[in-house]
Amino acid sequence: MELLGTTTIFLLICISCLLLAATWRSTSQKGKQPPGPITLPLVGNILQLNPWNLPESLKKLSEKYGPVFTIYLGPQKVVVLHGYDAVKEALIDQADDFSGRGNLPLLKKLFQGTGIVTSNGETWKQLRRFTLTTLRDFGMGKKSIEERIQEEAHFLVERIRSMHEQPFNPGNFLVHAVSNIICSIVFGDRFDYQDKKFLTLIELLDENNRLQNSLHTQEKGNSHSKFTVETLSRSTLDLFLAGTGTTSITLRHGFLILQKYPEIVEKIQKEIDSVIGRDRSPCMADRSQMPYTDAVVHEIQRFIDFLPLNVPRTVIKDTKFRDYFIPKDTMIFPMLSPVLHDGKEFPNPEKFDPGHFLNANGTFKKSDYFMPFSAGKRICAGEGLARMELFIFFTAILQNFTLKPVVDHKDIDISPLVSTLANMPRPYEVSFIPR
Repeated sequence: MELLGTTTIFLLICISCLLLAATWRSTSQKGKQPPGPITLPLVGNILQLNPWNLPESLKKLSEKYGPVFTIYLGPQKVVVLHGYDAVKEALIDQADDFSGRGNLPLLKKLFQGTGIVTSNGETWKQLRRFTLTTLRDFGMGKKSIEERIQEEAHFLVERIRSMHEQPFNPGNFLVHAVSNIICSIVFGDRFDYQDKKFLTLIELLDENNRLQNSLHTQEKGNSHSKFTVETLSRSTLDLFLAGTGTTSITLRHGFLILQKYPEIVEKIQKEIDSVIGRDRSPCMADRSQMPYTDAVVHEIQRFIDFLPLNVPRTVIKDTKFRDYFIPKDTMIFPMLSPVLHDGKEFPNPEKFDPGHFLNANGTFKKSDYFMPFSAGKRICAGEGLARMELFIFFTAILQNFTLKPVVDHKDIDISPLVSTLANMPRPYEVSFIPR
């Protein structure tokens, strides 16, 4: 039995080596592959990477192999793009070639490959076009959706006021407020924060996975249509997951950061009082007159680096990139972390500094390196909505409240809880003191 086990392992290793050699021969004939570390059979480069902080592992590899290199996650080949120039050239200059969605098991489990986030080919094109058109019809980018955000900001402020200055974790409040914006778009109305149906919707979004399997009807007979109950309901779920989670987490992380820097809050509130006052709601037209507040919101998004690896892509055809050949369907990691933390564009990038987005005269400074929503064909469909929500919610809350930490502000740790896919804020409580 022991001999049989040894033989089996030996055969597996031989087969793996043959497969790797065959892959290398077939691709090397077409062009040079991006460099990378030596891979082991079956496991690839997994033993050389830190799974709990993959971005840091990839940063070290980029220092050795350059801005374009290859790794293997088990048998899965991945080309990593590290740095602004490489990411920009791929996602913007060669946008069509890099427009496929990578197939990570976790993303597949969450999104099933049928919605706007993870679908590919003609399905993705039709769903994205339909989603953008529908969101515009429902008011995204128009005055009507801004008014909905202003209304929700009012409800959020009143809910915070009901806490009577007691310290609490604002996470649920922020999730409910942001979710209500999506609800108002998709369902045409918001929910009361205590509504049981609404709370169930928030807590059990994943339950949609179970329901998907029972919703196949007559659509199966129409092989040409991409608008099935499954794809449309999955796209709706995508909007909730992406539109609720990212924005609410950014807000939650932002208020943690602002507790550490009371002087920044004072400057924001001074600008709010000067431009808006205390009696009317903030609106997007105010943003152009509030460069400091705008810079703070941008710096929060840059600093937290929410999706350090970006959402994976694939090349949709055999692609020449720089001097390299990348075979069709190769997974791509167009990393956002080295772009948002580029030391030349953002001096002292590990420091939270609104000055990263301010000119010497105090006006707002745009940066091509600011791409928390990714870039190119797969840029976040809800970018415009998220920008409106972040500015109005941050401004409305700081218009009405000052933040009081439960610990000395100097002791607050604002560094993210690092994970492979998303950086999360550390748990905290804070008191909101009426101004």
